[in-house]
Amino acid sequence: MGKGTASFVREWVAEKCGGYAVIDGGLATELERHGADLKDPLWSAKCLLTASHLLRKVHLDYLDAGANILITASYQATLEGFEGKGYSRGEGEALLRRSVEIAREARDIFSDKCTKNSCDRLRNGRSCTPPILVAASVGSYGAYLADGSEYSGHYGDAVTVETLKNFHRMRLLILADSDPDLIAFETIPNKIEAQAYAELLEEEGIEIPAWFSFSCKDGSNVVSGDSISECAAIADSCERVAAVGVNCTAPRYIHSLIESITKVTNKPVLVYPNSGETYDGESKQWMKSSGEGEEDFVSYVAKWRDAGASLFGGCCRTTPSTIKAITEALSAKASDDDNQNS
Repeated sequence: MGKGTASFVREWVAEKCGGYAVIDGGLATELERHGADLKDPLWSAKCLLTASHLLRKVHLDYLDAGANILITASYQATLEGFEGKGYSRGEGEALLRRSVEIAREARDIFSDKCTKNSCDRLRNGRSCTPPILVAASVGSYGAYLADGSEYSGHYGDAVTVETLKNFHRMRLLILADSDPDLIAFETIPNKIEAQAYAELLEEEGIEIPAWFSFSCKDGSNVVSGDSISECAAIADSCERVAAVGVNCTAPRYIHSLIESITKVTNKPVLVYPNSGETYDGESKQWMKSSGEGEEDFVSYVAKWRDAGASLFGGCCRTTPSTIKAITEALSAKASDDDNQNS
């Protein structure tokens, strides 16, 4: 199966990154900060149509901050969504491919800059050109519906595993054919969609390693109420899944979720929580929560690594500053661990 084996992420993190890797942070809020208008069902994918230069800039900002993994702007990009905006099937396919191309362009620009400047940025205590992977994002069925169901996982009895497989199949094939390093199934809200993804990967013989990342409402359940342990077990059962974890989740739940996941899988665990705010799917607004905010969330990263996670980043409302702080916190922890072991 080549690099599609379950060991790809584990080996890459251990051999190329020194034991941990950094994922990028929030995309939509950064695009808005740079002037993009995302009041649209396509959300950040709208920039594939109107502002690809902004996408490239945000990717570069995250690389400058220390990210090892760039997630593409395809989370809300679906063929059905593009057709709803008046684009042909061929144009929609080209836009999906373009999401991967833009991230790869940013990687090339950054790598060239690193080479020319001898890249003296320290990573794990040594100077090197950092390894960078591009992860093609696949958002949930609820993200396409844009009705808040991605935050509840309640799709209704009419939506079956076959419904979800049929919805995701062509987009998955197009993204996998666009030469990403990973497929990131993000913000998975329920067990049925995880099952659909696992079956799709097997049925289509996808060679690109994937990760499953679930959105959770507390320390033991995904937003639909399904157990995170049961959801992670589905990911564990699929050889083509190379890592499993959580995103779009409040920081205060992360430690418990890592503990639950590591009980059912030995695959690398990834965590990229929200800043600490909570999104109200009905009002479509971010609400202050009583949990840890952005600054506190970074201070917990070292403990999350001790709990068993090895890939760390940020989701909604996090910024390049967040990712820079995560990079520094993990580097400091690695130095402390080395000193204790020497």
